Amino acid sequence: MFNNIAHRYDFLNHFLSLGIDFHWRKRLINRITLQKPETILDVATGTGDLAIAAAKLNPNQITGVDIADDMLAIGRKKISEKKLDNLITLVTGDSENLQFADSGFDVTMAAFGVRNFENLEKGLSEMYRVLKKEGKIYILEFSKPTMFPVKQLYFFYFKFILPFLGRLISGDKSAYSYLPASVSEFPDGEKFVQVMQQVGFRETSVQTLTLGIVSIYEGKKI
Repeated sequence: MFNNIAHRYDFLNHFLSLGIDFHWRKRLINRITLQKPETILDVATGTGDLAIAAAKLNPNQITGVDIADDMLAIGRKKISEKKLDNLITLVTGDSENLQFADSGFDVTMAAFGVRNFENLEKGLSEMYRVLKKEGKIYILEFSKPTMFPVKQLYFFYFKFILPFLGRLISGDKSAYSYLPASVSEFPDGEKFVQVMQQVGFRETSVQTLTLGIVSIYEGKKI
Protein backbone atom coordinates (compact mmCIF):
# COMPACT_ATOMS: atom_id res chain seq x y z
CA MET A 1 0.00 0.00 0.00
CA PHE A 2 2.75 2.47 0.93
CA ASN A 3 4.70 1.57 -2.20
CA ASN A 4 1.59 2.37 -4.23
CA ILE A 5 1.27 5.90 -2.83
CA ALA A 6 5.00 6.67 -2.53
CA HIS A 7 4.97 9.02 -5.53
CA ARG A 8 2.41 11.31 -3.88
CA TYR A 9 3.11 10.59 -0.21
CA ASP A 10 5.07 13.74 0.67
CA PHE A 11 2.70 16.05 -1.16
CA LEU A 12 -0.34 14.52 0.50
CA ASN A 13 1.24 14.66 3.96
CA HIS A 14 1.80 18.39 3.61
CA PHE A 15 -1.45 19.10 1.75
CA LEU A 16 -3.80 17.12 3.98
CA SER A 17 -2.25 18.47 7.18
CA LEU A 18 -2.24 22.04 5.80
CA GLY A 19 1.52 22.04 6.28
CA ILE A 20 1.33 21.56 10.04
CA ASP A 21 3.27 18.28 9.79
CA PHE A 22 6.49 20.34 9.40
CA HIS A 23 5.75 22.01 12.74
CA TRP A 24 5.01 18.68 14.42
CA ARG A 25 8.33 17.16 13.33
CA LYS A 26 10.16 20.31 14.42
CA ARG A 27 8.60 20.04 17.87
CA LEU A 28 9.75 16.42 18.13
CA ILE A 29 13.30 17.27 17.05
CA ASN A 30 13.42 20.13 19.56
CA ARG A 31 12.57 17.64 22.31
CA ILE A 32 15.52 15.46 21.27
CA THR A 33 17.99 18.37 21.32
CA LEU A 34 18.79 18.06 25.05
CA GLN A 35 19.68 14.40 24.56
CA LYS A 36 22.59 15.34 22.24
CA PRO A 37 22.53 11.93 20.51
CA GLU A 38 25.44 10.65 18.45
CA THR A 39 23.53 7.78 16.87
CA ILE A 40 19.86 7.92 15.87
CA LEU A 41 17.52 5.27 14.46
CA ASP A 42 14.40 6.47 12.65
CA VAL A 43 11.94 3.58 12.56
CA ALA A 44 9.30 3.43 9.79
CA THR A 45 11.20 6.31 8.20
CA GLY A 46 9.12 6.36 4.99
CA THR A 47 10.57 9.04 2.71
CA GLY A 48 12.97 10.17 5.42
CA ASP A 49 11.42 13.48 6.50
CA LEU A 50 12.09 12.94 10.21
CA ALA A 51 15.61 11.63 9.58
CA ILE A 52 16.37 14.72 7.47
CA ALA A 53 14.94 16.99 10.16
CA ALA A 54 17.20 15.30 12.72
CA ALA A 55 20.30 16.41 10.81
CA LYS A 56 20.14 19.71 12.73
CA LEU A 57 21.00 17.76 15.90
CA ASN A 58 24.53 17.21 14.51
CA PRO A 59 24.77 13.50 15.34
CA ASN A 60 27.47 11.23 13.95
CA GLN A 61 25.02 8.94 12.17
CA ILE A 62 21.31 8.72 11.40
CA THR A 63 19.85 5.44 10.17
CA GLY A 64 16.35 5.12 8.79
CA VAL A 65 14.58 1.80 8.32
CA ASP A 66 11.37 1.02 6.46
CA ILE A 67 9.79 -1.95 4.73
CA ALA A 68 8.58 0.00 1.66
CA ASP A 69 11.36 0.21 -0.93
CA ASP A 70 9.62 2.80 -3.10
CA MET A 71 9.32 5.15 -0.14
CA LEU A 72 13.01 4.70 0.65
CA ALA A 73 13.98 5.43 -2.95
CA ILE A 74 12.31 8.83 -2.69
CA GLY A 75 13.95 9.42 0.66
CA ARG A 76 17.41 8.65 -0.70
CA LYS A 77 16.88 11.12 -3.53
CA LYS A 78 15.91 13.84 -1.04
CA ILE A 79 18.92 13.05 1.14
CA SER A 80 21.24 13.23 -1.87
CA GLU A 81 19.78 16.56 -2.97
CA LYS A 82 20.43 17.96 0.51
CA LYS A 83 23.97 16.52 0.45
CA LEU A 84 23.35 14.46 3.60
CA ASP A 85 24.52 11.11 2.18
CA ASN A 86 27.43 10.89 4.62
CA LEU A 87 25.13 11.44 7.59
CA ILE A 88 21.88 9.58 6.77
CA THR A 89 21.57 5.98 5.61
CA LEU A 90 18.21 4.44 4.69
CA VAL A 91 17.87 0.65 4.75
CA THR A 92 15.07 -1.78 3.94
CA GLY A 93 13.89 -3.70 6.97
CA ASP A 94 11.04 -4.85 9.16
CA SER A 95 10.48 -2.52 12.10
CA GLU A 96 9.32 -5.46 14.21
CA ASN A 97 12.49 -7.45 13.48
CA LEU A 98 15.23 -4.82 13.39
CA GLN A 99 18.52 -6.01 11.89
CA PHE A 100 20.62 -4.01 14.34
CA ALA A 101 22.62 -5.19 17.33
CA ASP A 102 21.50 -4.64 20.90
CA SER A 103 22.23 -1.29 22.54
CA GLY A 104 23.52 0.48 19.43
CA PHE A 105 21.63 3.80 19.38
CA ASP A 106 21.34 6.81 21.65
CA VAL A 107 17.86 7.61 20.29
CA THR A 108 15.14 5.67 18.54
CA MET A 109 12.34 7.71 17.02
CA ALA A 110 9.31 7.38 14.76
CA ALA A 111 6.82 9.79 13.19
CA PHE A 112 3.41 8.46 12.21
CA GLY A 113 4.73 4.92 11.93
CA VAL A 114 4.12 2.93 15.09
CA ARG A 115 0.36 2.69 14.56
CA ASN A 116 1.21 0.65 11.43
CA PHE A 117 3.00 -2.03 13.45
CA GLU A 118 1.23 -5.36 13.12
CA ASN A 119 2.29 -6.13 16.69
CA LEU A 120 2.71 -2.90 18.66
CA GLU A 121 4.42 -4.52 21.64
CA LYS A 122 6.93 -6.30 19.43
CA GLY A 123 7.79 -3.15 17.48
CA LEU A 124 8.29 -1.12 20.65
CA SER A 125 10.32 -3.96 22.19
CA GLU A 126 12.65 -3.84 19.21
CA MET A 127 13.04 -0.08 19.56
CA TYR A 128 13.87 -0.69 23.23
CA ARG A 129 16.35 -3.50 22.45
CA VAL A 130 18.52 -1.45 20.08
CA LEU A 131 18.71 1.51 22.48
CA LYS A 132 21.77 2.03 24.63
CA LYS A 133 21.30 2.21 28.38
CA GLU A 134 20.03 5.70 29.25
CA GLY A 135 18.93 6.05 25.62
CA LYS A 136 15.51 7.52 24.82
CA ILE A 137 12.61 6.86 22.51
CA TYR A 138 10.63 9.68 20.89
CA ILE A 139 7.40 9.01 19.03
CA LEU A 140 5.14 11.40 17.12
CA GLU A 141 1.74 9.92 16.37
CA PHE A 142 -1.84 10.86 15.64
CA SER A 143 -4.18 10.93 18.60
CA LYS A 144 -7.89 11.49 19.10
CA PRO A 145 -8.93 14.96 20.29
CA THR A 146 -11.63 15.10 22.95
CA MET A 147 -12.50 18.81 23.03
CA PHE A 148 -15.76 20.04 21.45
CA PRO A 149 -15.99 20.97 18.58
CA VAL A 150 -12.45 19.91 17.59
CA LYS A 151 -13.33 16.25 18.11
CA GLN A 152 -16.37 16.43 15.81
CA LEU A 153 -14.60 18.42 13.09
CA TYR A 154 -11.55 16.16 13.26
CA PHE A 155 -13.48 12.94 12.81
CA PHE A 156 -15.64 14.41 10.03
CA TYR A 157 -12.47 15.45 8.18
CA PHE A 158 -10.77 12.10 8.79
CA LYS A 159 -13.78 10.03 7.82
CA PHE A 160 -15.02 11.90 4.74
CA ILE A 161 -12.75 14.68 3.45
CA LEU A 162 -9.31 13.10 3.85
CA PRO A 163 -10.13 9.73 2.21
CA PHE A 164 -11.79 11.49 -0.75
CA LEU A 165 -8.86 13.85 -1.37
CA GLY A 166 -6.34 11.07 -0.76
CA ARG A 167 -7.98 8.79 -3.32
CA LEU A 168 -8.33 11.62 -5.83
CA ILE A 169 -4.68 12.67 -5.67
CA SER A 170 -2.89 9.36 -5.02
CA GLY A 171 -5.07 7.11 -7.15
CA ASP A 172 -5.12 4.51 -4.37
CA LYS A 173 -8.59 3.52 -3.19
CA SER A 174 -7.58 1.96 0.11
CA ALA A 175 -4.63 3.90 1.53
CA TYR A 176 -6.47 6.97 2.73
CA SER A 177 -9.36 4.95 4.07
CA TYR A 178 -6.80 2.94 6.02
CA LEU A 179 -5.40 6.11 7.64
CA PRO A 180 -8.50 7.11 9.66
CA ALA A 181 -9.16 3.46 10.51
CA SER A 182 -5.63 3.01 11.87
CA VAL A 183 -5.87 6.21 13.92
CA SER A 184 -9.24 5.14 15.33
CA GLU A 185 -7.86 1.78 16.47
CA PHE A 186 -4.57 3.09 17.85
CA PRO A 187 -4.34 3.11 21.68
CA ASP A 188 -3.33 6.75 22.10
CA GLY A 189 -2.59 8.80 25.20
CA GLU A 190 -2.13 7.00 28.49
CA LYS A 191 -3.04 3.67 26.90
CA PHE A 192 0.00 3.92 24.65
CA VAL A 193 2.16 5.04 27.55
CA GLN A 194 1.12 1.87 29.38
CA VAL A 195 2.27 -0.24 26.42
CA MET A 196 5.62 1.58 26.47
CA GLN A 197 5.98 0.78 30.14
CA GLN A 198 5.05 -2.86 29.59
CA VAL A 199 7.99 -3.35 27.20
CA GLY A 200 10.42 -1.72 29.63
CA PHE A 201 10.46 2.05 29.09
CA ARG A 202 10.63 4.27 32.15
CA GLU A 203 10.29 8.02 32.75
CA THR A 204 7.54 7.99 30.16
CA SER A 205 5.52 11.04 29.18
CA VAL A 206 2.97 12.23 26.62
CA GLN A 207 2.39 15.76 25.31
CA THR A 208 -0.51 16.64 23.01
CA LEU A 209 -0.14 19.17 20.19
CA THR A 210 -2.61 21.11 18.03
CA LEU A 211 -5.64 20.59 20.30
CA GLY A 212 -4.94 16.88 20.69
CA ILE A 213 -4.62 15.96 17.01
CA VAL A 214 -1.13 14.52 17.55
CA SER A 215 0.95 13.53 20.56
CA ILE A 216 4.64 13.24 21.36
CA TYR A 217 5.63 10.29 23.53
CA GLU A 218 8.94 9.85 25.35
CA GLY A 219 10.52 7.04 27.29
CA LYS A 220 13.92 6.01 28.63
CA LYS A 221 15.85 2.75 28.80
CA ILE A 222 17.13 2.46 32.36
